[in-house]
Amino acid sequence: MTPAVPTELLADRLRRAGEVAAEQGVDLLLITPGTDLRYLIGAGGESHERLTCLVVPAAGHRAPPAIVVPRLEAPGYDGLPLADLGVDVVTWTDGEDPYLLVSDLAGGPTRIAVADTMPAVHVFGVRDALPDVTQRLAGPVIRELRMRKDAAEVAQLRDAGAAIDRVHARMAEFLKPGRTEAAIGADIAAAIVEEGHSSAAFVIVGSGPNGASPHHDVSDRVVERGDVVVIDIGGPLPGGYYSDSTRTYAVGTAPSAEIAETYAVLQDAQERSVAAVKPGVTAEEVDAAAREPITAAGFGEKFVHRTGHGIGLDVHEDPYIVGGNSLPLEPGMAFSVEPGIYVDGVWGARIEDIVVVTQGGCERLNARPRDLVVLD
Repeated sequence: MTPAVPTELLADRLRRAGEVAAEQGVDLLLITPGTDLRYLIGAGGESHERLTCLVVPAAGHRAPPAIVVPRLEAPGYDGLPLADLGVDVVTWTDGEDPYLLVSDLAGGPTRIAVADTMPAVHVFGVRDALPDVTQRLAGPVIRELRMRKDAAEVAQLRDAGAAIDRVHARMAEFLKPGRTEAAIGADIAAAIVEEGHSSAAFVIVGSGPNGASPHHDVSDRVVERGDVVVIDIGGPLPGGYYSDSTRTYAVGTAPSAEIAETYAVLQDAQERSVAAVKPGVTAEEVDAAAREPITAAGFGEKFVHRTGHGIGLDVHEDPYIVGGNSLPLEPGMAFSVEPGIYVDGVWGARIEDIVVVTQGGCERLNARPRDLVVLD
């Protein structure tokens, strides 16, 4: 494994993780493979029945960070700058108890935080090795770091936005009457990779009545002339950062006046919500900026999900743009703005852009037209 992130940036992340842990009253962070591990040391590894775990003490503890890793997998971490990061490597072999190694490294903590995605088999193993400690989730600690993207992360998200825009720009190649959603989706998935992603994480082709299901996938339904089609697509770049963008298209002919008028409400709501994004505004205020014009037009019950989700090494992460989230926005926060209107059994529409909060407002990372584009 070789990280794409500079060593000094990884070192800063580890340092800040320890500081935030101390601020939140946590003695020790236990981070198993996944995107949190990738964020902290530059590679995510794989989680299975053999324990791999990064042990990060809170600031003020004298013990250095350490990674407990099976001996047979240790060579996979050779490309990481662990020595430069001050991370000790502690290996174990089959037949040894790795949880006792974690216990020894812990040095008597009373409050530990485990990765949100740590497999239950490891959570229980840690509990048995440290029966007297209080366990909680590490998410509240790590999200304080990951929620605010640095310049390098924003650059990767910007590249991801441009890559998925290139796929939307090719939609006329794929979205044609007489083709099934599944066939269209397969072509889009291939294009996602062709345009620079390492894989297609998701492809939604919601045609006609299927567009009224926000998380529809693809089906054998044949796209017909006159259909309105929701295309929600995205995936990770090789560096791990995700794209996610939705556009809605009309196939073969302009939509009816009723659909056009409803779509205009949605487009206005998305514009208002993006315009509301700036430091100090709360996440729920951005949600309300999208929801209020849709409700005023009589479609409030047809907007059935939150306005947005954070994005980075995970396609869904903090901050969530939803009612009840009073989190003030800060520069570097990146998230989707994606209101939708869904008429059950008939049609649906959604417009989604990724935005990054800046000092004076926000930067949109997707630039494709937001009109209801008609594809001949």
